[in-house]
Amino acid sequence: MTINNMSLAHHNDAEASELLEELCDAYADAYGVEPGEEKTAAFRRRAAKQFARPGFALVTARNEGRLVGFVFGYTLPAGDRHWWGGVQPEPTAEFLEETGSRTWVLSEIEVRRAWQGRGVGRTLHDAVLGARGEERATLATGPDAAAQPVYESWGWRRVGRIPGDEGDYYSAYDLFVLELPVSR
Repeated sequence: MTINNMSLAHHNDAEASELLEELCDAYADAYGVEPGEEKTAAFRRRAAKQFARPGFALVTARNEGRLVGFVFGYTLPAGDRHWWGGVQPEPTAEFLEETGSRTWVLSEIEVRRAWQGRGVGRTLHDAVLGARGEERATLATGPDAAAQPVYESWGWRRVGRIPGDEGDYYSAYDLFVLELPVSR
């Protein structure tokens, strides 16, 4: 698919592993840090673990061959308790139930700084979620993340806050949910 000289491609876990260096470079650029800094190293560790998760999917956006953005995530396994662990306000037991095909986690959505504000993020978002068969998607952001209003404008709703784990970037995260399939 080509949109304004930007081509999108869907990738599996093996292809994602081959693209890890490019993903790290784009991630660093999106945050205005050097690829070797700790923020990018932490991304590399998270990404490598997530490539092996069930339901993993990656969508990349390129312009003239250069990676300008990407989005990836995975499906929560049946019986998963960690993702929703400690969420406040506490939702119903039915809301928390994971079947292995109910919820897809949008783990990362990153766009190089020069491409931000041009609709690349939304295009990636819709491309990855439009290909999902789960009932809903979820994502976590820092409590004061600038992206929260953007997610809300895309139809995501905040469902609560969870405490961060030892070594996490934030001490707490806001969780959002979006019913699938996506529509614009």
